[in-house]
Amino acid sequence: MPGTFIRDFGMDTITLAGPLAAKLRAIRGAGFDQVMLAARDLVGHPDGWRAAVAEVHASGLRVTGFQVLRDFEGLSGHLHDYKVDIARSMIEMCEALRSPLLLACSSTSRHATADEEAIARDLRKLAMMALPRGIRVAYEGLSWGRHVNDLVGAWRLVQRADVPNLGVGVDSFHSFATRTPTEVLQDIDAERIFLVQLADFMWQEIRTVEERIDTARHFRVFPGEGVHSDELRDLVLALDAKGYRGDYSFEVFNDDYTQLPLEVVAERARRSATWLAEDVLRRARPLPGARSPLRA
Repeated sequence: MPGTFIRDFGMDTITLAGPLAAKLRAIRGAGFDQVMLAARDLVGHPDGWRAAVAEVHASGLRVTGFQVLRDFEGLSGHLHDYKVDIARSMIEMCEALRSPLLLACSSTSRHATADEEAIARDLRKLAMMALPRGIRVAYEGLSWGRHVNDLVGAWRLVQRADVPNLGVGVDSFHSFATRTPTEVLQDIDAERIFLVQLADFMWQEIRTVEERIDTARHFRVFPGEGVHSDELRDLVLALDAKGYRGDYSFEVFNDDYTQLPLEVVAERARRSATWLAEDVLRRARPLPGARSPLRA
C-alpha cells in the first residue's frame, strides 16, 4: 500500500499556502495519511470553522494534533481567566476535529510567574479540562520561553503536574537551538512523549534570541535538507531506541515553501519521510540509488 512505510510521519498545514482543502489534497496526494492542523486553518475558513472540520473529516487524513495554545501557564487574575476561556474554545475545536492531542507551548509572557508550582498547577488545570474530551496535552518548551525554554524544563513541569493526559512535545528545532543533548531522553518516560515535531535549518549556529525566533518562523526546512542531518538522525534513533512509537510531524515554517506549488512542497516532505523511514529507521529496503541526507 503506497505510503504505508511512512504512516508515522505527517505534514503540518503551516508549511503550505492556499485554502485548507487544497492543502489536504496535496498532503494526501504525496502519500501521507496524517496532518497536523492549526487553529487558523479552521477559523480562517470562508464558510466557518465547522465547514473546515468537515473538510478535514472528508479528506480521509488522520489528525495528528491541533495547535497551538500559547502563554497559558503562570498567569493570575483576569489574565488567567482570559486564557482559560481561550483554552476552552481550543479544546472544543480540537474535539470537533477528533484530534487526540492539543499542543501547548511554554509561555513567553512578561506577566507569567517563574513559580514552578503555579506553572504546574495551571498545566494540571489545562489537562483536566481536556481529559473529559479524551484529549491529551503535549507541553513544549519554546527555545525563547520566558521560564521554560527546553525539553528538560518542560519534562520537569509535566512531572510536577502529574496528570496522565499531560506529556511533552519534542521539537527538533528547539532542541538544536538550545543544544539540548539527546541523552536527556533517558530521563523521560517514553509513554509521556506525546508528539515529536521535526525540522532542520540551514546554518550551524543561532547566536541570538531574535535570530532564533526569525529562523523558527521563516527559515526551517525539512529533515535532510539542512545542515543538521546527523543530529536529526541521532534524535530519531534515540527516540526509537527509547521506545517512542508515536507520530512525527514536519513542522516547517518556510517563506519560500509558501511560494511554491503545493504538490512540489508535499513531494519534498515525502522525500524527507522516505529518508527517515528507510535509511534511518530501516523500515524498508532503500530504493535503488536512494541517498541521504536529501538535497533538492
